[in-house]
Amino acid sequence: MSLPLFITNKYIRSKKDSRFISVISIITILGIAIGVTVVIISLTVLDGYQQVVSEKIIGFSSHIKIISFGNRNLPAPAETILKLNTKFSDNIKSIEPFATKLAIIKSKRLTEGITLSGLTESNKDLQKFIIAGKSNLSKTNDIQKIILGKSIAEKLFIKIDDIVTIFCLRNDLAPSINNPPSIEQFSVAGIFESGMNEYDDQNAFINLEIAQNLFGMGQSISGYNVKVNNISSVNLSANQIQDYLGYPYFVRTIFQIHQNIFTWLDLQKKPIPIVLGLIIFVAVFNIVGTLLMVVLERTKAIGIFRSLGANRKLIMKTFLYHSTFISIAGIIIGVILSLMLSYLQLKFDIISIPGKIYFVSKVPMSIELKNYIFVSAATFIISFTASLLPAWIASKIKPITAIRFD
Repeated sequence: MSLPLFITNKYIRSKKDSRFISVISIITILGIAIGVTVVIISLTVLDGYQQVVSEKIIGFSSHIKIISFGNRNLPAPAETILKLNTKFSDNIKSIEPFATKLAIIKSKRLTEGITLSGLTESNKDLQKFIIAGKSNLSKTNDIQKIILGKSIAEKLFIKIDDIVTIFCLRNDLAPSINNPPSIEQFSVAGIFESGMNEYDDQNAFINLEIAQNLFGMGQSISGYNVKVNNISSVNLSANQIQDYLGYPYFVRTIFQIHQNIFTWLDLQKKPIPIVLGLIIFVAVFNIVGTLLMVVLERTKAIGIFRSLGANRKLIMKTFLYHSTFISIAGIIIGVILSLMLSYLQLKFDIISIPGKIYFVSKVPMSIELKNYIFVSAATFIISFTASLLPAWIASKIKPITAIRFD
């Protein structure tokens, strides 16, 4: 063990020296620990929120949505799907046509407006959100099946196997003698819960062919849900598809469709460096103050070391080691606290939030190694840099003045 490290170890572990300095050191360590914990937890929650919201939005939609300008119907999908799969086979994972219109749903007692979407039988994305019943949208000769959001079901007091009536316009035209509205009964096959009230309160799903019949669309569709293999290149893929298909196709990514949500998420991350800076700023003052008090407390000891032949470099190293110990201890405690709190939230969902406002009903957490490394490194570098001043002051103390210091 080197001499500066040996001296630092003795001072830290000594019980005969000033207890006041020890208390200040403990407070400084706790200050750094709390600061590190707060920033890491903030980043963990924001990353978790972005991940959960993105997964849920994509689960109900896709990476890329292709519709028509003016929300007009698009022609039968077979040829377009074949062209897209041929042209973009390297990056396109799946293409699913859909038909979507506004409709009215009626239970025995109540009526509500919804967005009714027709999906293909091969669409499996909805299955993971089903909390009751099944996600089966297959056509049968019996009464047709419908899947509702949990919020709609609760509003209308609907349960699995209940019969509901759907009213919607045909051909996007006002009802008339020649164009009566579509009225069809459905049996509730499943109820889904995405955790996002915006979706659970508005969406219902039926079979695509039944939806085309109901809306009077023939073989036409409303658009395509496209999933890509590499989400990082989704903007490039969307631009390429738009250039390839041209008018009247209108191609948008999930980040463009829900720009308000993702912009809000990015905005939440903007203050993090400021918060981190303020917390570290306070920690830096604590470290500087603590080390200056240590310098005052150990002035006589510094003089003795200098008179025994210790050079300025050794004295400076001793105080830098002391600062390093305080910083590392605070960072380690902060990291451990962050991991514990994150694990408790993930395991027991201790904190819940209103889903109508935040799109999710529980605080999500995403434990990312990069956040821990970034916050720990930034805290250590700034704390270490701040400790150079008191260490330099200690190294400048003259032996004779220090020994006579009282």
